[in-house]
Amino acid sequence: MAPPGNSNTGSGTGQTGSPCGACKFLRRKCAADCIFAPYFCSEQGPARFAAIHKVFGASNVSKMLLHIPVPDRCEAVVTIAYEAQARIRDPVYGCVAHIFALQQQVCYS
Repeated sequence: MAPPGNSNTGSGTGQTGSPCGACKFLRRKCAADCIFAPYFCSEQGPARFAAIHKVFGASNVSKMLLHIPVPDRCEAVVTIAYEAQARIRDPVYGCVAHIFALQQQVCYS
């Protein structure tokens, strides 16, 4: 999976003036210091952010990201997105179900 990127490079409004994918999904104006802008591009970001918002909520994710050092945030966003998709597929076990299935494959191989 390619790391999430944003052509706006750290700026919510960037050169094109379009909001980041998260702000586009939330239908709000994207501030210059938007925490989501570096990780959710304007084109693919709304679809990626939808699952994250549904499972965790925008406010909770922004609080989590503020507590993570900037160099580690990209990896955190990828992990949060993966867990959100897993929780939508399996609301009870989330990514643990996938890990268990992989462990079973190793045991029976």
